[in-house]
Formats: sequence, C-alpha cells, structure tokens
Amino acid sequence: MNTFLGDYINGEFVKPLQTNGNIVKNNPANTKEIIFEGGFKFDHVNLVCAAAKKAFKSWSTLSLNERKRYLLKLKEGYVQQADDLANAISKEVGKPLWEAKQEVAAMINKIDITLSEALLLIEEKKIEQATQYSTGYIRFKPRGVMVVVGPFNFPGLLPNNHIASALITGNAVVFKPSEFTPYVGQLIAEIFDKVEFPQGVFNLIQGNAEVGRRLVMHDEIEGILFTGSYETGFKIKQDTLTHFWKICALEMGGKNAAIVWDDCDFNKAIYETLKGAYITTGQRCSSTSRLIIRKSIYDKFLESFHNAAKKLTVGDPFKNPFMGPLISAESKDKYLRFQSIAQRENCETLMRAKELELENNGYFVTPSINLVRKPDGNSIYQKSEIFGPNVAVYCVEEIDEAIQIVNQSSYGLVCSVFSKDERIFEKCFSSIRVGMINWNKSTIGASAKLPFGGMGKSGNNRPAGIFDVYTTTYPVSCLQDESEYNSEKLLPGMSL
Repeated sequence: MNTFLGDYINGEFVKPLQTNGNIVKNNPANTKEIIFEGGFKFDHVNLVCAAAKKAFKSWSTLSLNERKRYLLKLKEGYVQQADDLANAISKEVGKPLWEAKQEVAAMINKIDITLSEALLLIEEKKIEQATQYSTGYIRFKPRGVMVVVGPFNFPGLLPNNHIASALITGNAVVFKPSEFTPYVGQLIAEIFDKVEFPQGVFNLIQGNAEVGRRLVMHDEIEGILFTGSYETGFKIKQDTLTHFWKICALEMGGKNAAIVWDDCDFNKAIYETLKGAYITTGQRCSSTSRLIIRKSIYDKFLESFHNAAKKLTVGDPFKNPFMGPLISAESKDKYLRFQSIAQRENCETLMRAKELELENNGYFVTPSINLVRKPDGNSIYQKSEIFGPNVAVYCVEEIDEAIQIVNQSSYGLVCSVFSKDERIFEKCFSSIRVGMINWNKSTIGASAKLPFGGMGKSGNNRPAGIFDVYTTTYPVSCLQDESEYNSEKLLPGMSL
C-alpha cells in the first residue's frame, strides 16, 4: 500500500488530525490489494481555499515568461516520473499499462500545446479607432482561485489539462481527485512539490462528495472545472445556482454514435468502431455506445464487428491486454444490470455481457452487443450512459434515419461518420447536434489542439481542450485616448 501523505496545502502535505471520513481504494484488477487509505477533513476546504487565495495575488502578477518557466519545470517533473505515473494510473484505474503510458505522454504534450498554441487565443488585441478618439485593447485577466474536480478514467490527463491552463493564465488551483483515484492525485501533488512551485499556487484536497460540495460552494472560489458524470455535474450546477458569478465548465459524458455507410473503408470502420466502443473498458465519455449501420452492409459489418469483439483480450493491466477491469463493483453491477434492461426493452442480445472470474478476482467483464429493433428515445437502455463495454446497434436505410437516431439522445458530445462521400459527412455535420464530429475516425482520441465539449447533457457550452484558456480568464476592454485636451470639444452645457 502506498503511503498516505494527506492534503497538499500551501506547499506542504498536511494529514488531518481528526477526520470526517476515510478513503479506502482497492486495486480493481485485484480486489484484495489495498492501494491507498487515508482520512479527509471538511475543515481542510477552508485551508486550501485560503492558501490558494493568498498565493493568487503574487502568482497573477508574475510575468508570463516566469509562469512559463514553472510550467516547463512541471513538464520535466512529469517526464522524470512518467513510469511512476503510468504505473499508478494502471493500478488504480485498471487501465492497461500501454494505455496508461499514452495518458502520461498526453499530459506532457498538453503543457507544450498550452504554452505554444493555447496562449495565442488570448493574446492582447489592439482595435484601431474603437471610438472616435480612442484606441481599444482587449486583454485577458485570470479569474482567481479555480477548483479542478477530476474524473477516475483519466486521473492524470484530464485534471492536468485544466490545471495547466489555469496556472499559465495566472490562476491558483485547488485540485480534488476522484475518490477512485486518490493516489494518482497525491502523486501529481508530489511532483508539484519536487519542482518547487510557489507555495499555495497548487493545492490538493482528498475527500468524498461532501468535500467536493463544500469546495465548489466556497466563497473564495471563482470557477469550477469539472469532468465526470451528468449526475455530478448537475449537482454542481444546483449547488452553485446562487453563486452566479462563478464560472462552471462542466464536461458530463455522452451517448455517442458512429454512422457506418455502405461506401466506407470497411476494415478501417471495423477497427475504429471496435476501438471506440471498447477501449478503456468503455469507460470514456467519448466511447462509441451506438453503432448505426446502413442496411446494405448491416449483416456483413455486424458479423465482422462481432467476430473481432470476441477476440479482444481482457485481463491483468500489467500484461497489456486490450481491456482491463471496470473501476468498481458498483460499475460492474450497473453494466450487467443494463443487459437485463436491454432484453426487457425488446433488444436482441448478440454478445452477452458476462462477469469474468480471473486469477485475482477483479471487476472484469466481457464486451457486449445488443441489437436495437426499434429506435426509442424513451428507452432506458437506449438513452442511458452505461459507462461499460457495450454497444447498441441500429440498422437504417437512409441517412436521415441515422441522423434522427443520433439526435434522439439528450447527450451531444461526439459523433463519427464513416463514408467516402463528403456530401454524407456535410449533411451529418449540419444536422447532428454534437460538440465534436469526426469523419472516418473513431469517437475517441480528441486533440488537445481543438476544443473538447458537447451539447445537451454532455456539457454547458464551455469546452475544454485548447479552449480551456477562455474559461480560466475573463476579457477586459481598455480604451486609450492619446489626444490632447481641446476646449472647443466640450459637451454642451460644460465649462472648465
């Protein structure tokens, strides 16, 4: 078991003397192994917020080049502990090690992209003759103390994306990791400590949902950067309803579809949809959970997809299978329960979801496929984000049918279109209500050089990715009048 260091407050780790609760995190691939155990204290919310508020005053006045220097030190810290981070992610999430290494590489790359490209979006802009006698300027200022609430599925990458953007734009940060990934959160704080970030600029607090609630409602907080479930994001919105001045950037999941047309690159479409549906054991907000196939290739495509799905390996994350376990017993039970729900709602089971009893008694399951005979926007199975390795398959004849099925979801994160016909893609692009739409590419694998976010229940129109810097700053207009005083231009009724 890893050593519990406590919360990271004002540049040092602080263990609570008395606790309001305890986090016990086991290994999802080996439930008998305890990875992390430690207590949390509600009063630490006040301490981390006060530390961040105090640090903001000096951090925000540093030059951009000075802040860049600290971010590059953080990047170097990630590089030096890349193996430690990947191992922690793999063990705590159950993510295959090869995939965890990709996540760490993306964390490192995000800092480069933020410094070289994201900052270009908020460069000072000069507006000639903004008024008759004045030059105008648009400048961006940091908001203050930003809370980053992290998810379990990408416990390093997704919080890091928000943290890097918040810090480089001059904000101080309080980071609360998921209760499912407290050790990855602690390891990130240890790296901040080793690279000697100024005290209080970055802070970490562990805890449960109540800690999160107190954090987002704290008076010192100016913004919340959240990635997670719709239910939790909705609760954050409710909790901060009267805190109308706070910026809330909520990324909250998806029920993503891939449209496969009869002129597609067949093998590529099989590969991309298979990857999109089952990578990370289906635990991505961008996972492909609906597959919409044109009737003329439906049988052939489904047979190939099914055969390929049966060959996917499931097992110990450190032996590099394609899929590791689900994150928890609750997630496993939810996934298996949806199999029964699909059957009750007249879906045909092509590939049944099963619990796997492997060597170490982890939360392992098989991929599953259900055939939807009648699209129904009110179907529990068809409208719910399952967050497991399941895909619902639809058969259509016309592209308008496919578009209608995509849009019947209350989520609107990402959609993929597999076709060689640009007209098909453009029709989908103009008609489908999502924040991201890919052409001949899976729904997963977003670029840090692009905005990331969705419509409806998938988000609140504050995309992450390269657009993070818009959320962590606010625009300020300046008018500059360089003309000399002219007594002949006084307004009527005035005299000096």
